[in-house]
Amino acid sequence: MAAHSLTSSLALFLPNSQPKWFNSNTIQCSGNSRETIILPNNGLVGFPEKSITHLKTADKTPPPRPRRIILVRHGQSEGNLDESIYTRVADPKIGLTERGKEEAEECGRQIKEMIEKDGMKNWKVYFYVSPYRRTLETLKSLARPFERSRIAGMREEPRLREQDFGNFQDREKMRIEKAIRMLYGRFFYRFPNGESAADVYDRITGFRETIRADIDIGRFQPPGERNPDMNLVIVSHGLTLRVFLMRWYKWSVEQFEGLHNFGNGKMIVMGKGYGGRYSLLVHHSEEELRKFGMTDDMLTDQEWQKFAKPGELNYDCPMLNSFFTHFDED
Repeated sequence: MAAHSLTSSLALFLPNSQPKWFNSNTIQCSGNSRETIILPNNGLVGFPEKSITHLKTADKTPPPRPRRIILVRHGQSEGNLDESIYTRVADPKIGLTERGKEEAEECGRQIKEMIEKDGMKNWKVYFYVSPYRRTLETLKSLARPFERSRIAGMREEPRLREQDFGNFQDREKMRIEKAIRMLYGRFFYRFPNGESAADVYDRITGFRETIRADIDIGRFQPPGERNPDMNLVIVSHGLTLRVFLMRWYKWSVEQFEGLHNFGNGKMIVMGKGYGGRYSLLVHHSEEELRKFGMTDDMLTDQEWQKFAKPGELNYDCPMLNSFFTHFDED
């Protein structure tokens, strides 16, 4: 059927609608859900931030990196309070308890106070959030202390979802599977019909590349702005956030398995160091990070991260020295 006759046929089912032509520079939401919108480029919408003309600006310096990346675990959920709820409610639909909402709001106040201590006037926050109900509800409570002008935006990100544990309906079987996981190893054990932490690592790798690209092109900045006081907040789940840190800092499987979950409604902060890289030692004390499960080698690397520049390599990597034990013979 020709395009003209197809449009005419559609018009019979969409009364009072007139076809409209747009180009990639004028795409906008339809004001009427019954309108027909025809794209002359077959729906191929351009991305201005990737175009050559966009990059050829008078100021060729890269956009300022966000001041910090804040990882927040969701508040207390109905599943944290009563594990049997997993046998009746799908994992993505489990919400927060009232205590969980209070924990999230308190975390929001702590984040705001931490940012305000910088003494900067034009600070903002941008959120990434898992699409599970408990994380979305966490974000709603977390954002309560922030005025609208302080929130640069938010993005729901499915790759930040919880590890898939498979079929929760048989509670006793799940207990057995979790016990087997501890014997097999928390990183590689895959739940039947579910995921292992290694599977989560693979999808978090993709998300890490997305967030790095967002940082490099300044996606959080309105056109023409170069605000150095942007703060990224990632609202997700305990294991997912530990895997995110593992992937970002290139920790080993053994190092990952020594980490502990941080509490419901708690945060861990990757602060921008003196050279521009992100280090956990900018905000946290060594004692706090040891409680999280970090080893001497990991802390030594965080100290290096605190002063290093993006793109630099640590040629005196402590893990390298501890792995190749034959160095001790020289």
